[in-house]
Amino acid sequence: MTQARHTGFARLSQKDVSAAIARHEMLYSGRMGGARAVFAFCDISGLDLSGRNLADADFTGAVMEETNFAGAKLDSASFFGADLRRCNLEGASMRRADMRGASLRGANLIGTDLYEADLREGTIAEKDKYGNLRVLQHDIGASEMPAAMMNSANLSGAKMTGAMAVQADFTDAIMKGCRLTRANLRQARLTGANLENADLSGCNLTGADMAGCILIGATMDFATTHGADMSKILTEAVVPDVAQVLIVDKLLEEHTRWAESEGRDGKPADLTGMDLRHVTSLSHRMLTALIAPDALFYGVNLEGASLQGSNLANCDLRSAKMGGADLRGVNLSGAQLNHADLRDTKLGPLMIAGGRMLPARLDNAQARYADLRGADLRRARLSGCDLSYANMSDADMRDTETEGADFSGAKLSARFAEALAASA
Repeated sequence: MTQARHTGFARLSQKDVSAAIARHEMLYSGRMGGARAVFAFCDISGLDLSGRNLADADFTGAVMEETNFAGAKLDSASFFGADLRRCNLEGASMRRADMRGASLRGANLIGTDLYEADLREGTIAEKDKYGNLRVLQHDIGASEMPAAMMNSANLSGAKMTGAMAVQADFTDAIMKGCRLTRANLRQARLTGANLENADLSGCNLTGADMAGCILIGATMDFATTHGADMSKILTEAVVPDVAQVLIVDKLLEEHTRWAESEGRDGKPADLTGMDLRHVTSLSHRMLTALIAPDALFYGVNLEGASLQGSNLANCDLRSAKMGGADLRGVNLSGAQLNHADLRDTKLGPLMIAGGRMLPARLDNAQARYADLRGADLRRARLSGCDLSYANMSDADMRDTETEGADFSGAKLSARFAEALAASA
């Protein structure tokens, strides 16, 4: 253990840290000889702590520039006033972590679970030899996240009051119920972020990119949005009048009769571009060959529905529940499926007249963090599809077209992962 010249804190070696982590993991698993890991006011910059269990550990005021915490378990750990600049926290679990006053400048928090984490302002003070309090800070002060990468991070219920996140990237982040009162998000990227029921009161969003952002139930009193891109944002559902509801219900009834009678009764429905969030009767329904491109299905329950051969191109199906649905031969090209539940869905080819097969299309779709466990994707067209961080374990991927598809961070079956590596 040596003194780090630039901080004055004790500089720990990889061996020191590994030994402390081993004792912490022993304590966590209830074995004899364990002890809580305490790295308070230590310098562990650049070390590797990836994948380790450090839940409830103490990193108060520690300097951890460029430290690797990828995939680590850091739930309820204390990072109060810590320096985490350019840290790799990708995929780490930091649920309810105390991060008040932490510096996250340029840190990688892609896919990090920060559920109910505390990211508010905070400072640490110590007494000098004369008994006076001296505030400790890292360069520019407390609670800073400039240029932090928080793409697809889970910030549900997180406390970010007064946080400074200038130019931070929150693309597709889940920020439901997040408290961002007076936060500085100038020029931040919030494309597709889910801010449902979040508190953005007094928030500075000048020049922010909020395209496609979900703001249902969000509070934005006195928020500054000058120059912000708020195109295609999803706000409160427009309450349709009774007549419109009856029309949609009638169209669906006619379509179901048409599908069930194989065209002998009823007629096909055309729901192009409609907002269908108010429709609650779509699960386990016969909706074969439905025409609904550009329709809004955000959060809609389509579990077990029969949608073979349907045209759902460019639809917004984010967070939709589609488990067990029959989607053989469906057209989902360009659709938004981020965080959708597609477990055990049938996305294989549909047999049509003349013995021909109609493959399911997901080309250029966005399916980040989608749950595709057990899905049948045989012969599906996935060209250009963004499947980063999707869960595709046990999915049947035989003969799929994957040219240009993005599987970054996705959970893949061993067989398909090997096939991808071989074709790279």
